Amino acid sequence: MSAESQEVHHEEGEHQTMTKGRIVKVALILSAITAVEFIIALLLVPKGIVPIQYANPVYIVLTLFKAFYIVAYFMHLKFEKIGLALAIIVPILFIIGLILVLTNESHHWVNLRG
Repeated sequence: MSAESQEVHHEEGEHQTMTKGRIVKVALILSAITAVEFIIALLLVPKGIVPIQYANPVYIVLTLFKAFYIVAYFMHLKFEKIGLALAIIVPILFIIGLILVLTNESHHWVNLRG
């Protein structure tokens, strides 16, 4: 068996990797999201254009988008099989829900003191 007779067959998209172009694209997206966060935090909220009650949920959503891009592309989760992705994503969603419930509950206990 020679080296020429051994052929490696790969399905299309089976071994996708991060190319330089994709890295630059994701880095620009992350930079843009960070720039929006800084504009809100350093310009819009201090000048009273956007109230802090509206800015905080926007921060959370933008941070979740950044977390998605980091996990999906830089940790290569986007290129994994769906089972592995779900094994990581589902517990994270439960943890986020738990944090939200506990935060709401903590406000209840603080209000009982006063």
